[in-house]
Amino acid sequence: MTWMGWFEIALVLGAVLVAAWPLGGYMARVFAGERTLLSPVLAPVERVFYAAAGVKRDSEQSWIGYTLAMLAFNAAGFLFLYALMRLQSDLPLNPQGFAGVTPDLAYNTATSFVTNTNWQSYGGETTMSHLVQMAGLTVQNFVSAATGMALAIAVIRAFARSGARQIGNFWVDATRATLYVLLPLSILVAVGFAASGVPQTLAANVEATTLEGAKQVIALGPVASQEAIKQLGTNGGGFFNANAAHPFENPSAWSNVISIWSMLLISTAFTFTFGRMVGDRRQGLALLAAMGVLLLAGTAIAYASEAAGNPFFASAGVDAASGNLEGKEVRFGQALTALYAVATTGLSCGAVNAMHASLMPLGGLVPLFMIQLGEILPGGVGSGLYGMIVMAVLTVFVAGLMVGRTPEYLGKKIEVREMKLAVLALIVLPLFILGFTSVAAVLPVALSSLANAGPHGLTEILYAYSSATGNNGSAFAGLSANTPWFNTTLGLAMMFGRFAYVVPVMAMAGAIAAKTKTAPSAGTFPTHGALFIGLLIGVILILGGLQYFPALALGPIVEHVLMLAGKTF
Repeated sequence: MTWMGWFEIALVLGAVLVAAWPLGGYMARVFAGERTLLSPVLAPVERVFYAAAGVKRDSEQSWIGYTLAMLAFNAAGFLFLYALMRLQSDLPLNPQGFAGVTPDLAYNTATSFVTNTNWQSYGGETTMSHLVQMAGLTVQNFVSAATGMALAIAVIRAFARSGARQIGNFWVDATRATLYVLLPLSILVAVGFAASGVPQTLAANVEATTLEGAKQVIALGPVASQEAIKQLGTNGGGFFNANAAHPFENPSAWSNVISIWSMLLISTAFTFTFGRMVGDRRQGLALLAAMGVLLLAGTAIAYASEAAGNPFFASAGVDAASGNLEGKEVRFGQALTALYAVATTGLSCGAVNAMHASLMPLGGLVPLFMIQLGEILPGGVGSGLYGMIVMAVLTVFVAGLMVGRTPEYLGKKIEVREMKLAVLALIVLPLFILGFTSVAAVLPVALSSLANAGPHGLTEILYAYSSATGNNGSAFAGLSANTPWFNTTLGLAMMFGRFAYVVPVMAMAGAIAAKTKTAPSAGTFPTHGALFIGLLIGVILILGGLQYFPALALGPIVEHVLMLAGKTF
């Protein structure tokens, strides 16, 4: 590690905070229906959409109506995207002449993009037409992100309101998220990417002559526009198979900074939105502080591990001063590669600028553990915030047990119903991560997809199901996942990881919204100070991560111990 590396990390994170604070206030005004700078241009467009869809802007929904609308919208998006991929050979904007996508891969990919996971069991430049990339995948990048943002706003309203039966209108919230936040930011970021050398064209490819005189066909396409929403919406699905390690997706150090900045921006801004909407900005800052401590800790461990290099280098007479460079792009450096890996998994983004399977065992452990903590650091757009609120509810319950008082959060009493729903949401991730991993680890059809045996092979399986259930989308590259078994089971993990988690969260929001807010008393546990932040971090690590320790011990931890002992499996 170097001071310059930490300066680069601090500079990027500082730029995120500088932009997130005003964006958080702007989003609070957008979702409150207040006039903003873009209202003169976008408000007429918004009204046209409502009129065309028959949506009454001022008509709100209960938590059940809100949730059913969200599920129906996502089901329609799944069917449309699945059909688009299956029929792509007969549709326009297919200059490469790609065939229709197979049923199991189409199911997996449609589920992946609808759930904001963007797990890709295929190479984008060799499988999907321009039409599918733009009208299918890019559209889902917008609307799946908007879905998460809308759900987060509904949960925030539950705590902001008193004795309410409605928590907003899903159609209105999703429209505003797309129109006022995602679309304007995507245009700006796409221009930034294009200026840094990312292609934006409808051409299929370009032919180049190599130094040896051979002809090479280089894939092209509308990359910059997809790259922008891929990062801003914490989607992560790349236009190219190598994702953000590809020189056409991420050609320079500047584009790398834009990538990290844009994927952290909205999720960080949501903490400021939360504080403003509940009427106490300290509450949002407390959540942000807990997120920041764990994100920085993960970055430090990953950076130190990769900078230290491979201990086998010394015995082989190789200079390890440059650290572990396997699977990395030299143009990004160790520091911003470590930050990228930790940020993309602390979020639900899943974009990668290095191959996670090539990280050192501890370096690979960190992004895996960040996913398993629930991707709340700061998490996906919207989903990270409502996941963190679930952890905050559990934290005040633990605090209440310590002092013998009924737990409260933001003036709302947390009682039996809310705790049951919070725990129900919490167990979804370990149930499907560990359940599917245990089956795949003994099933020959699954084991045949592994590139490695032993602890690293187990980590490949564990990472895949963690990534799918956590709606992340990144992978340990040694796993060949484009098989009927993995396409089907990973698709199920993605579906349950998104919707089986959010339904109890919305039920909890409905119960909390109906409660009457009470004024804080002398015995109220403050939820904005250092004690709460420390307790929240402890709850995240213990309740969110402890159940994975046995599996991690058999995978990256034992691999690390063996490497220190100078042994390989």
